[in-house]
Amino acid sequence: MHLIAQIIFFLLTASALGFFTFKIRSIRRNILLGKPVDLNDQPGKRWKNVILLALGQKKMFRNPLVAILHLVIYAGFIIINIEVLEIVLDGLLGTHRLFAPYTGKAYLFLINGFEILAIGVIVVCVIFLLRRNLVYVKRLWSKELDGWPRSDANYILISEIILMILFLTMNASDTLLQRRPASGYDQHITGNFFFSSMIHPALSGLSTGSLVAMERICWWLHITGIFAFLNYLPWSKHLHILLALPNAYYTRLEPQGKMENMPAIQQEVLYAMAPETAPPSGAEQPHGKFGAKDVTDLEWKNLLDAYSCTECGRCTAACPANKTGKLLSPRKIMMDTRDRLEEVGKNLDNKVTVPEEKTLLHSYITEEELRACTTCNACVQECPVSINPLDIILQLRRYLVMEESNAPPEWNAMFGNVENNFAPWKFSPDERDQWTAGLQDA
Repeated sequence: MHLIAQIIFFLLTASALGFFTFKIRSIRRNILLGKPVDLNDQPGKRWKNVILLALGQKKMFRNPLVAILHLVIYAGFIIINIEVLEIVLDGLLGTHRLFAPYTGKAYLFLINGFEILAIGVIVVCVIFLLRRNLVYVKRLWSKELDGWPRSDANYILISEIILMILFLTMNASDTLLQRRPASGYDQHITGNFFFSSMIHPALSGLSTGSLVAMERICWWLHITGIFAFLNYLPWSKHLHILLALPNAYYTRLEPQGKMENMPAIQQEVLYAMAPETAPPSGAEQPHGKFGAKDVTDLEWKNLLDAYSCTECGRCTAACPANKTGKLLSPRKIMMDTRDRLEEVGKNLDNKVTVPEEKTLLHSYITEEELRACTTCNACVQECPVSINPLDIILQLRRYLVMEESNAPPEWNAMFGNVENNFAPWKFSPDERDQWTAGLQDA
């Protein structure tokens, strides 16, 4: 039986890791469809961002209570899964609590620590479920979360509760069996674990066979659930658990509000200011596409941002355009970018030519959304994992204006004045100071 169980566990582990690797490679391929950009400068600052923003969740602590609750879940997810290493080795080698005989009291200390975190995770997940479904938090009830996005968050929270209950029940059954002459459980005595021992009264009346069955069922369900959770992550917004780390590392280090200029446009301005430097008339001036129409026109960092989005809505809650009833939602911009990128990736997998008429711009994100943006950087400032929705908005808006000549009349008037008068106002440069006439006599 042990050999059969080991073979089944090996196949389960290999399948889980294989499917996960396949999906992650697909996501990596999709991200690299974006235009190249070098973001490897100043590694010291970048690692600092990883520690403070991704691991320390610095921006979350603007709301200390929510930040602490979120940190409990995050720490629980990272730390408790250390015990998965022992479970995997036990499954592959046919052992039981492999590390216990060699670590002594340290083992008891670690498992007790894991159980404290497990209780914390259960409590916080229940609080977040109530908050998401019973308490009205405006950013969690926006229409872009209708359907799957809202269900996704609930599925994750419920799954974590179930996994932690299985973990505690497994420990309680195990420590009870160590007191009985049960085969496979009498090789070592770990001692009682603090929280799981509270379940002992409910289990002590069970026969040894029933306890063994319960411990084994919880063990198998726990590790199978973790493997299922691992393979669910790439399909979920909770992929940010993994991508928050590289996204924080590759965040742009320029001051917020600094926009990337386009060299080709800068050169045109220089030609306008010094016509004698312009090339001969009729000479072709090659340039790339201005702005972005589809996901493949964006930089790979924009696409990494899209996959890293937590859908928390802090960006949209801070957006002044959204607050005044405009259609723009920075969260929706990121969700639409990810959805379109997934569609492009599926078409590549199926060797389907993407119809030219279906693109990120127009098909997913409308002109009205883009024009509502005030470029205030509030969304960038608020994002806890260093996502920049504004950069995508600017690239799409550049394409609208510069490739499609699609701008409101007010913008066109301003552009014309800048081109002809070097200022947004309809005054000749020579007449710009006439308003000061007579001021000295006043």
